[in-house]
Amino acid sequence: MFRKAAVPRVSNGSYLQGQANGKLSPMDSGQPAQEAKVVLKKKVTLLRGISIIIGTIIGAGIFISPKGILKNTGSVGMSLTVWTVCGILSLFGALCYAELGTCIKKSGGHYTYILEAFGPLPAFVRVWVELLIIRPAATAVISLAFGRYILEPFFMQCEIPELAIKLITAVGITLVMVLNSTSVSWSARIQMFLTFWKLVAILIIIVPGVIQLIKGETQHFKNAFAGNDASVMGLPLAFYSGMYAYSGWFYLNFVTEEVENPEKNIPLAICISMIIVTVGYVLTNVAYFTTISAGELLLSKAVAVTFAERLMGNFSLAVPVFVALSCFGSMNGGIFAVSRMFFVASREGHLPEILSMIHVRKHTPLPAVIVLHPLTMIMLFSGDLYSLLNFLSFARWLFIGLVVAGLIYLRYKRPDMPRPFKVPLFIPALFSFTCLFMVALSLYSDPVNTGIGFAITLTGIPAYYLFIVWDNKPKWFRKLLGK
Repeated sequence: MFRKAAVPRVSNGSYLQGQANGKLSPMDSGQPAQEAKVVLKKKVTLLRGISIIIGTIIGAGIFISPKGILKNTGSVGMSLTVWTVCGILSLFGALCYAELGTCIKKSGGHYTYILEAFGPLPAFVRVWVELLIIRPAATAVISLAFGRYILEPFFMQCEIPELAIKLITAVGITLVMVLNSTSVSWSARIQMFLTFWKLVAILIIIVPGVIQLIKGETQHFKNAFAGNDASVMGLPLAFYSGMYAYSGWFYLNFVTEEVENPEKNIPLAICISMIIVTVGYVLTNVAYFTTISAGELLLSKAVAVTFAERLMGNFSLAVPVFVALSCFGSMNGGIFAVSRMFFVASREGHLPEILSMIHVRKHTPLPAVIVLHPLTMIMLFSGDLYSLLNFLSFARWLFIGLVVAGLIYLRYKRPDMPRPFKVPLFIPALFSFTCLFMVALSLYSDPVNTGIGFAITLTGIPAYYLFIVWDNKPKWFRKLLGK
C-alpha cells in the first residue's frame, strides 16, 4: 500500500522533491518488477491555490464574532482601521512567504523555512508543538463551530445538546480525514466548491450593506472614533484577533511541491487571495455597522445571524448553513496543508518514518493525514479548547516572525540563492518586528496564558534531544519510532 519517500540528498543540502523509488509490478502478473516513482503529484493549479488560501482563511470568525476587535479598540472607526491594517500586514507576511516558496521549493511551510535558516532544533520545536497541540486543538475548535451551525436549523426553538454537537463534529472531522486520504484532486475540488459558497455568503452580507449605505443609513459611522479609548493592553489583543482572522495565507507554502509552476503560481495565488479577503473582510464589517450599532454588535452571539434577521427575514435561516460550509472548508484546507508539514518533517528524520510514506495508488501522504485523527478526537472530547488555543496563539506568531526574520538572514547567508520573486527588505523587517512585538506585548498583557504556552513550547527542546540526538536508544525504542 505504501512506498517510503526515500529522498536522497543533493549537494546543496536540499532534497529532491517528494520522490520515492520502488519496484512495482502489475498484480498477479508474471512480469518482472519495473522501476517506478511514487510521488505527490503536481495537482495544485493557480485556481486551486487561491481556493486553498481563501477557503482556509475564511472560517467562522467573520460571520460570528468580529466583536473581539471592537471590544478591544473601543470604537467603530478604530475597529475598521485595525481590520484594514491587519489585512495589509497579512499581505506583507504573505509576500514574504511567496519569496520563500519560490526560492525554497520544498513543502512544509514554517518548518522547512526555519530548518533552512536556523537549523534542526527550532524546526523540530515548531513541528512538535504543531503536531501535539496546535493543529489538533485548532481543528477541533473550527470543527465544533461546524457541528454547532450545521445543527442550528434543526434546533431553532431550543438549545443544541452538547453531545449532539460533538458527535456531528466527530463525523465531520472523520469525513475530512477520509477525503484527504483518498484523493488530492477531490479534496481540491471540494475546497474550490466551498470557497465559492464562502464568497457568496460574504456577498450576501456586503450587497445589502451597500444598499443600506445608498439609502443613507450612516448613523453608526458618525463620530466613528468616539467611544472608549483603546488601551495599551487592548490594542495587542485587537491585533491578535485581527491577525488570527486573516491567518491561513501561509498554507499554500505547505504544499509547494504539489503546485504547478510554483515560481509564478505561488505569488499570484497569494496576492489575489489576500486582496480578495482583505476587501471582503473590511466591507463585511462596514455592512454590519449599517444595520447594527456598536453596542448591539458587542451583545450579539453571531453577528451575521443578527444582521440577516434584520434585513432578510426568513432567508436568515440559510446563514447557519453558510457558516457550517465555511467551517468545513477551513477544516479541509488546514488538514490538506498541515499534513504536508508532517510528511516533510518525517522525511527529514524529525518524525516517525511512517509519516513520510505515500499511498501507491492514491498518491496521498495517508499516514501524515490520519495521524491527526486520534489527536483531534482527544482534544474534541477533553477540556477547554479555547483556553488551550489562548495558551498557544503566541507560539504561532513567534514562529511566523522567526520565519520572516529567517528570510532576512538568508539574504545575507545565501545571497546567491535564486529568488524568482523578491520583496523589498522593509516588508519582512516590518512584518517580523510586528509579530515579535505582538508576542512581547502578549507576555505583558496576559502573562499567565502566554507563560503556559511558552512552557509547552519549550518541551520540544528535551524532546529533540531524546528522540533525535540520542543515538544509543534501546532496540524497542527505535522500533517504536520506526527507525
